[in-house]
Amino acid sequence: MADKANKVPQNVDGPYYVDNQCIACRLCTSDAPDNFMMTDDESTAYVYKQPENDSEREACEEAVDTCPVDAIGNDG
Repeated sequence: MADKANKVPQNVDGPYYVDNQCIACRLCTSDAPDNFMMTDDESTAYVYKQPENDSEREACEEAVDTCPVDAIGNDG
């Protein structure tokens, strides 16, 4: 389960976030490319844009569900 106390600093404010458990597998950036991206050094993913419509929310929920280390949270 993602821990909001350990969010990576690159996340934008909002309900979805990536925490420091991320293993940089890139599943979230594949599932929800409009919302997740990798840091410049590719060491972690982060939420660069919160979902703005149902399609993006569904993609973000898919990312939450498929993250192999449960590093993506939704506090919404």
